[in-house]
Amino acid sequence: MTDPNTNQATSSHSTEALFKPFSLGNLNLANRIVMAPMTRAFSPAGVPGQNVADYYRRRAEHGVGLIITEGTLIDHPAATDNPNIPNFHGEEALAGWKHVVEAVHAAGGRIVPQLWHVGMTRKNGSLPHPEAPSIGPSGLNLLGEQVNEPMKQEEIDQVVQAFAQAAADAKRLGFDGIELHGAHGYLIDQFLWEKTNQRTDKYGGDLKARTRFAVEIIEACRRAVGPDFPIIIRLSQWKSSEYTAKLAATPELLGQLLAPLVEAGVDIFHCSTRRFWEAEFEGSSLNFAGWVKKLTGKPTITVGSVGLDDEFLGSFRGKSAGTSDINELLVRLEQNEFDLVAIGRALLVDPAWAEKVQGERFNELLPFSADALGRLY
Repeated sequence: MTDPNTNQATSSHSTEALFKPFSLGNLNLANRIVMAPMTRAFSPAGVPGQNVADYYRRRAEHGVGLIITEGTLIDHPAATDNPNIPNFHGEEALAGWKHVVEAVHAAGGRIVPQLWHVGMTRKNGSLPHPEAPSIGPSGLNLLGEQVNEPMKQEEIDQVVQAFAQAAADAKRLGFDGIELHGAHGYLIDQFLWEKTNQRTDKYGGDLKARTRFAVEIIEACRRAVGPDFPIIIRLSQWKSSEYTAKLAATPELLGQLLAPLVEAGVDIFHCSTRRFWEAEFEGSSLNFAGWVKKLTGKPTITVGSVGLDDEFLGSFRGKSAGTSDINELLVRLEQNEFDLVAIGRALLVDPAWAEKVQGERFNELLPFSADALGRLY
């Protein structure tokens, strides 16, 4: 609950569940706290420097169990529209990421890169490769408008191989796994979503058929890293252009979406929602992560405004976000609705969030402000 005298979060519930170790194969975490991937764009020419290493190291030093990096770009010229987003290819960028891994491991943390291609959210002519056309399953943007031609098979194969190469590089550099960004209307999600995937070949059609692109990427990554290297995939129903969008309108349809991904080799599902406490389907209090765990039996990560009291985008419009209680989160975690908890903005502004919560120093938690987006600290 929130103390009315201080406007700071308190807790009437034990935080013990957050600080139990978690293990899956070779992945051993000290606790259930995950740093959510958050785009920062502080890597000039796509190369992460010392400031990026220090940024992630600070979270590990203060007790975050698993760090998922900001989205990192696979080796494709139209993977991004921002030259300051970090690459996950090229000698200089990979050397920078190796330094990040070493810094996090030295602080006792674990870290995985989020591998990313933005697809048709990128406008044609964008830097750093304005000559490269944006790509998507049907050449449709997130409004369903025809912008470019559908991806050809050779383009699909190229992107699949680029994800696999990034996965192999992640293992070689010493990362503890990978996360595939399959959410929020980016390229993998554009294949999953009927509005942006109007293909009539093997990559389009019903929901199961629309998983084929994701399946090929997962399978290629699994071949590249072997059986014991964790593969996480981030999924969302909502899109950055349409918050009410649904890949699957019922639990049955969600099961049809998830089953091929499990078979392909996903170890953990990262289930992105705007608010973790909201039920995913009528008739059940389970959130998205809860349903995915129920349907697959796989571990899940929940995320969505953990520890904050504001509407999802309010703080990005200049509104400060106060801290909020995590009692409901703790209860759901104790009930095994999900396994891990990703913290986004609360951890971005306060590197010591995990340490403070464990020590019940709730009055020391820092409120989020949009000013925090302007620097790494």
